[in-house]
Amino acid sequence: MPPRRSYDQYCSAARALDLVGDRWTLLIVRELLAGPRRYTDLHADLPGVSTDVLASRLKDMERDGLATRRRLPPPGAATVYELTPRGSALLPVLQAFGAWGEAELGERRPTDAVRAHWFALPLLRALEGLGVRGLVEVHLDEGDFHVRAGREPADSAPADSAPADSAPVYAATVYGDGPAPAPADARLTLTTPVSEAVARGTLPLLEALRAGQVTVEGEGPVAKALREG
Repeated sequence: MPPRRSYDQYCSAARALDLVGDRWTLLIVRELLAGPRRYTDLHADLPGVSTDVLASRLKDMERDGLATRRRLPPPGAATVYELTPRGSALLPVLQAFGAWGEAELGERRPTDAVRAHWFALPLLRALEGLGVRGLVEVHLDEGDFHVRAGREPADSAPADSAPADSAPVYAATVYGDGPAPAPADARLTLTTPVSEAVARGTLPLLEALRAGQVTVEGEGPVAKALREG
């Protein structure tokens, strides 16, 4: 494997960009935040990436300790990629980057690809901004996904798993495709225009809830709090 390219600058931002500054790397992290993914699934959900580039980025991420590869036992018997604790610690980086980029979204262009789970991180930011903690199932026109809101570093890593001064370790799986794998604390239904406006930051989730633009189902405290706005 060729040596990793470097900015050769003694700066933590430059060192970080040495690892994740290449095109597609952070989007691969976005996909792997949903949990283990097969190469074919990654390729399908990263429209525009070539097979060579995807393979190269995954190899770089393995080498740099951001992702790992393993073989699922039968009946799955497939090779999957998943984030390491170091890779999952990029969640707040992606969230900050996504919040900064909201102003760049604008209206969806005819050439824009879309996947339902691409709305997961914007919605996760909105839910956590309301103080929501719990498993939330989301139904969009494009499909269904679920998010785990309010996860703290301590939820996913023992206190002695990393030095005290290291970056916080987040659970790798913060969202997933399809219905929630366990009873959801709340179930939300959004139309495409509402989900896009929330992702752009032009429609606060609280405002959408109060206006009845988001349907909330569930009987627990999370669903009740969302219904009451």
